Amino acid sequence: MSDAPGSRGPLDGALVVANLALLILFPLAWFAPLMRAGLLPLFGMDEISVISGLQRLWGTDVFLALAVTFFALFAPYLKTLGIALLQFRLLDRRALPWVTFLGKLAMADIFLIALYIVVAKGVGVGRVETAWGLYLFTGCIIASLGISLAWTLRG
Repeated sequence: MSDAPGSRGPLDGALVVANLALLILFPLAWFAPLMRAGLLPLFGMDEISVISGLQRLWGTDVFLALAVTFFALFAPYLKTLGIALLQFRLLDRRALPWVTFLGKLAMADIFLIALYIVVAKGVGVGRVETAWGLYLFTGCIIASLGISLAWTLRG
């Protein structure tokens, strides 16, 4: 049996390609608009991305900015890199539980974004609309979880 990453079958090859695609899609999702928010319907809507939100957060709450930076940027990207290293057998399989744990941490930011949207809409002062970047970012996180689950189950 070959040591190539896709040597076990077509599913392995698809998992490798999908995981490597996430290395490109995550940074794109960070800059994509997650939502549009405005104070009143008559005024323009500001687009908010992960990066623009972090920039504003660093100016107001450094501790929260550190937490969100870890959960939104580092955890999902490090997990994706870890899976890639496992796929190419550059990282021992014993590291898989730690890599999977990083993925669970990455889901926390989706919860925070959803909570922000619900609270902002509930207050009724301004207007919040979801944008395509929220779906891209959520899709990246869910795809990453699926890839790591499939990688774990394949043995």
